[in-house]
Amino acid sequence: MMTSVDTDLLRVLADPLRLRIVTLLARETLCTTHLVEETGARQTNLSNHLKVLREAGVVDTEPCGRFTYYKLRPDVIAQLAGQFADLAESARAATDNKRACP
Repeated sequence: MMTSVDTDLLRVLADPLRLRIVTLLARETLCTTHLVEETGARQTNLSNHLKVLREAGVVDTEPCGRFTYYKLRPDVIAQLAGQFADLAESARAATDNKRACP
């Protein structure tokens, strides 16, 4: 049973704008222009956040003419969810475990 969570991935998703991007991409594949419209972020700022998400393996890109579309990799999110589920199961199993104070 795994009892740790991928902290690097958590840091990536902890940023509010990146979490917003991931939430939007969970609904549909979008290009940068769509993401600018949806988030209100500047294109350069958004591109930097998308680069972080790409490098972390959270999103994939799909070129389409002069645009680049982004789509969420659900397997990465599912893996993180599984790590949290394992952590919750460990906590349930350890409810009676209590370390004595010295």
